[in-house]
Amino acid sequence: MRPALAATAVLAAGLSTAALAQGKGIRLWNLTTATMTGFQLSPAGQNNWGPNQTLSDKDKELDHDERLKLSGVEPGHYDAKVSYSGDRQCIVRGLDIKADAVVSVADKDLQDCTK
Repeated sequence: MRPALAATAVLAAGLSTAALAQGKGIRLWNLTTATMTGFQLSPAGQNNWGPNQTLSDKDKELDHDERLKLSGVEPGHYDAKVSYSGDRQCIVRGLDIKADAVVSVADKDLQDCTK
């Protein structure tokens, strides 16, 4: 019985190590006062916008104080294009995104807003 118990302990340790290695991923936290309908990232200064991350949310938008796991984003230095209903768009410059961290956007971060 001891070999089976030892094998179970080794298996459990391996699973928890794998889970730790995956981490929680990069998450966006909407601290603006409005619901985001779009969130796109570009390497800082390049205006090469990636996909709209809010489309992966269950209701396709990110409410105030809601968090969303970002997909396909590597740690680095980015600018973000944030969209709201009514065609309002704003830029957030110089986001430093780290692995398995939460990046937040608040009203004070929004620049160059249209409409």
